[in-house]
Amino acid sequence: MLQIFNTLSKTKEPFSPINSEHVGIYVCGMTVYDFCHMGHARVLVMFDIITRHLRRQFPKVTYVRNITDIDDKIIKRAIENGESIDQLTNRFIEAMHEDEKALGILPPDIEPRATESMNEIFYMIETLVEKGIAYQGKSGDVYYSVRKFPNYGKLSGKNLDDLEAGARVDVEDDKDDPLDFVLWKMAKPEEPSWESPWGDGRPGWHIECSAMSSNHLGNHFDIHGGGMDLSFPHHENEIAQSEGAHDCKFVNTWMHVGFVNVNEEKMSKSLGNFFTIREVLESYDGETLRYFILSSHYRSPLNFSDANLDNAKNAITKLYTSIRGLKSSTASTDEISQRLDYEQRFDAALDDDFNTPIAISILFEISKQINLEKEKDIDFASALSGLLVRLGGYLGILQNNPEDFLKQGVQLSDEEIDQKIKDRNLARSEKDFALSDQIRNELEAHGIILEDSAEGTSWRRK
Repeated sequence: MLQIFNTLSKTKEPFSPINSEHVGIYVCGMTVYDFCHMGHARVLVMFDIITRHLRRQFPKVTYVRNITDIDDKIIKRAIENGESIDQLTNRFIEAMHEDEKALGILPPDIEPRATESMNEIFYMIETLVEKGIAYQGKSGDVYYSVRKFPNYGKLSGKNLDDLEAGARVDVEDDKDDPLDFVLWKMAKPEEPSWESPWGDGRPGWHIECSAMSSNHLGNHFDIHGGGMDLSFPHHENEIAQSEGAHDCKFVNTWMHVGFVNVNEEKMSKSLGNFFTIREVLESYDGETLRYFILSSHYRSPLNFSDANLDNAKNAITKLYTSIRGLKSSTASTDEISQRLDYEQRFDAALDDDFNTPIAISILFEISKQINLEKEKDIDFASALSGLLVRLGGYLGILQNNPEDFLKQGVQLSDEEIDQKIKDRNLARSEKDFALSDQIRNELEAHGIILEDSAEGTSWRRK
């Protein structure tokens, strides 16, 4: 049975959806004012895996991942660039979709934008004001009254006294309490704005996700996720808003993806140590980057380095090398199941809070078995190859043609390489081993590895 670590309870729990036929999952998406970085990549890849696995177990899964296309950072960047809000956000939404495609990420079922969800946002704020949980300050901004929600802090474990002690009070602030947060901001001159019952303005960040998730999944749904940095205050505030407005539990299971670290520090823009997805893709292919992300459990820190990316590249190259040249076989999956328990253990790993490192280790067991069977039973080796590709597909890897993957990124043409291999073979036949080694070394300098076998010489990328 699927077990998921629930941030709300701080324990691993059996997952039982509200509706056994339909799972609803909402993930906080990008604020689109810049290119996606590696922290975003990890969230995108992991919830892609989570959704793929859920779809294997339940008849219907609705995956909603929003786009925040209006906030302070977006306005500031658009002004700096001298472009409109729409020009900025549309450009980075397109770039985000390009990055997702490179990483093999399936699109969400619904991708709502904050700017297209104003009616839902108005309705939720009006409900909170009518209930006396929200109020309009002298400046016109509308705030949520945190102390009127008794369970505030239940997700993050923070208490109001500690939060108040650490709060800095602005003398010009018109909030009733320094802990209160904004739901609606009055527009400043030259800022984009929408007409509302409280005056022209724009929504606060937290209310956007509460309104979009409830609109598409209902007031009570199964899974809400995002990066670990969102658990407080964003997700804490979402709970307060949604449960305050709807008088019911908001989300059953909260999931948070761990940080990406560089030199033992969290990758972040504020520290200046972040890398965009497309920067990394200049040196590594998307499948290698995806594998690198899956190589650590989603709740653990992910250590970003060239060495770890190189290890990922070598690892996935080994998997592709094992299935190279193998074709479909008459051996059935039932025969594999009778002899070996790879698939059962693979599924058990993903059922255990989506333990991708264990799942990957089982792929390597299959790969090793394939290499052993090639010399004994080529049909069974081919059947295992089919199993490896199918299980890899559940992780979004090993779906390329092995030859194409193993040869990508090489600067020499196939014809040039084939000619050098012929020259080397001729040198070997004439026992000119110095020339043979020279040709091998020349090819290796171009990132090409030669592999000799009884069938002849093949090559792959280093």
